[in-house]
Amino acid sequence: MAIIEELYQAILTGDNKGAMAITQRGLDEGTDLQALIDGGMIPAMAEVGRRFEEEEYFVPELLLSARAMKAALGILRPLLSDSGVEPVGCVVMGTVQGDLHDIGKNLVAAMLEGAGFEIVDLGSDVSPAQFVEAVRDSKANLVGLSALLTVTMPSMKAIIEELEKAGLRDGVKVLVGGAPLSSDYAKEISADAYADNASAAVRTARQLIGA
Repeated sequence: MAIIEELYQAILTGDNKGAMAITQRGLDEGTDLQALIDGGMIPAMAEVGRRFEEEEYFVPELLLSARAMKAALGILRPLLSDSGVEPVGCVVMGTVQGDLHDIGKNLVAAMLEGAGFEIVDLGSDVSPAQFVEAVRDSKANLVGLSALLTVTMPSMKAIIEELEKAGLRDGVKVLVGGAPLSSDYAKEISADAYADNASAAVRTARQLIGA
């Protein structure tokens, strides 16, 4: 369908206004909203992720495409709620306590949303108690923890321990990321996985929940 391909190209090229206009036109013409997501948005962001990993795209292109996808999805979100379409999964995300850096976390959140996940974004400088409360309230099946400062990395372990104390750990997978982290550190703090970029985070998130 032409409208699906147009939406795909608009997101791929980071055309924010174009993505919104095409999405609205698709709805006006009676295009199924799930087709807009499954046929246009998700494949476009998957291709953006591939190009990023192949170094054909860099962070600026990634951000532009994520912004275009979010703009288009913003038009569909109220309709998705009304139609009862279920998200792939629910992710509680945040930058850990003591760390105010959120660019990487925001990019991962946008990519995950584009891949069909419901996002509960707690922002930055988030305490273990806030993560626990959000997981309990949202019934999330995935937690995404971000840190850019080495001194804040221990907060990740504290969050995982608090999830265990609250009896929530068995129900969620924990994905960690950030410049100073590694897969070895993820294992050390009993996280389920580590991702070193936004594209890998989406792929890993889907694997963790069996999507």
